[in-house]
Amino acid sequence: MRLEHIRNFCIIAHVDHGKSTLADRLLLRTGAVEQRVFRDQLLDSMDIERERGITIKASAVRMMWQGKQINLIDTPGHVDFSYEVSRALHACEGALLLVDASQGVEAQTVANAYLAIEAGLDVIPAINKVELPGAQPELVIDQLSTGLGLDTTGILRVSGKTGLGVDDVLKAVIDRVRPPEGDPAAPTRALIYDAAYDDYRGVVVYVRVFDGTLRRGMKVQFLSNLSEWEIAEVGVFRPEMEKVDVLSAGEVGYFVANLKTLEHVKVGDTIAPAKERDVVPVPGFKDPKPLVFCGIYPASSQDFDDLRKAIEKLHLNDASFTFHPESSEALGFGFRCGFLGLLHMEIVQQRLERHANVDIIQTAPNVTYEVVTTDGETRRIERPAELPDPAHIKEFREPIVRVSIIAPPEAIGPVMALVTDRRGTFVKQDYLGPSRTILVCDLPLSEMVFDFHDLMKSATRGYGTMDYEMKGFFPADLVRLRILVAADEVDALSVICHREVAPRRGREILRALQKTIPRQLFEIALQAAIGGKIIARESITALRKNVTAKCYGGDVTRKRKLLEKQKEGKKRMRQVGGVEIPQEAFLSVLGSRREEKKRK
Repeated sequence: MRLEHIRNFCIIAHVDHGKSTLADRLLLRTGAVEQRVFRDQLLDSMDIERERGITIKASAVRMMWQGKQINLIDTPGHVDFSYEVSRALHACEGALLLVDASQGVEAQTVANAYLAIEAGLDVIPAINKVELPGAQPELVIDQLSTGLGLDTTGILRVSGKTGLGVDDVLKAVIDRVRPPEGDPAAPTRALIYDAAYDDYRGVVVYVRVFDGTLRRGMKVQFLSNLSEWEIAEVGVFRPEMEKVDVLSAGEVGYFVANLKTLEHVKVGDTIAPAKERDVVPVPGFKDPKPLVFCGIYPASSQDFDDLRKAIEKLHLNDASFTFHPESSEALGFGFRCGFLGLLHMEIVQQRLERHANVDIIQTAPNVTYEVVTTDGETRRIERPAELPDPAHIKEFREPIVRVSIIAPPEAIGPVMALVTDRRGTFVKQDYLGPSRTILVCDLPLSEMVFDFHDLMKSATRGYGTMDYEMKGFFPADLVRLRILVAADEVDALSVICHREVAPRRGREILRALQKTIPRQLFEIALQAAIGGKIIARESITALRKNVTAKCYGGDVTRKRKLLEKQKEGKKRMRQVGGVEIPQEAFLSVLGSRREEKKRK
């Protein structure tokens, strides 16, 4: 098809503003899906997406309308999946910015709008859910105009639920989104924007073709590693996979090339003809930097290989998820995994458990730190065991994120109090309108990843939304909190935290251990220390055996003799006896922040 007849666009919005519902209406209206096979959330193919009512993976589909080929990519709205959005933007020329008529502009609306503008896309603003009784379209138009600086003349008013304005959306995409640029006769250049693993066909590569064509039997190479492959099948999404003879410049689709191994495919790579050395790579996307880390271990050591295969397949489909092997004295062999946020971590855990059929143990999340050593070297620290000796640390740095919170004006006080309590600093305040205020502040990531979102929702009575981006690593008064059991340090329980919160965090860990370590015949001292200074202590009382039970009546000196003998035995036992810490104790500590959050 000629380039002027092709349009590539995506739908971007905040969570629950109706992206997937509107996409369903577009599919029905263009005949891409027949009514008899239609179901809600058609592009949300994963069961987790359908259960939670959120989009996790960007989905592509080809539609035909008035002689034009329209390629739609439905994108996620949650901040943890912003990398999926950025990948979708590279495959498009236009974006439909959807805003809920009753909720107005929210945090991810702002973030996604700026992503689209920075990518050079034609942005079409649209107001969704105009049929709701609480809809305030005029207020939303004012927020888009004053807060985002968008041109709101001819703004679309649609309803994904009733189908109102769907024809206007299709017409606007054709009229206001520029056709793709490219040369079908030039050497092939295609961008890999996603990939998935199929047990029968191997790796399925999702591509946007910029120049040239892709067809069956063609030999291509991946420019990142120069490996060469022969294409066995090309096709498009309608929305199920459908074979076609050729994918031409400007089109979005997939190809299969008998790729049985995962290491050759890199999202963001460029596809070019085999043996061609003068092809200029398509600008890819930056590798995502994980913000949250946790350990994932198989419940049974026999399942380690199955877990490794499942993680490799998941990494191919989700490039923002990173992993590398590690071992723990408490949990055995497993993987250190990186995520973009807590929801991302939770979704990955569920996908692993369902698709790999492996029981896994997940440790509590933590963040990455940086230390500058006395010899000038900067090291990234993912777990406390990697810390150098304190005498060799010149500077400790923690990750700081810039958080944008959109909330009603009456919630500014509680939100500011929450930010101050979490060691945050206020940056600026802007107004989107009489009912919307943007508060911008800098927060330590370690203070934000656990329960900040829940507390922010409570402080704003559910009306607040937030978005964040990594700002960098900044100096902080951080310490390594050592945990000692019967005077022996347990490396697996050490944590990195701010000096101010170290006593409270130490007591939390010790109380968790106190409940799970079995009592012995001698008292066990549990201590939290910074360097050589003890900052918290709990004790597990001795289990007393009643050695005088057989003494009924008679002289009391006999009982005293037995008690003294027991006392001497306990003293010897304390000197030579070690304490065995069960796995349940490690898990209770690793999950203590999570349990604390539940109690609150």
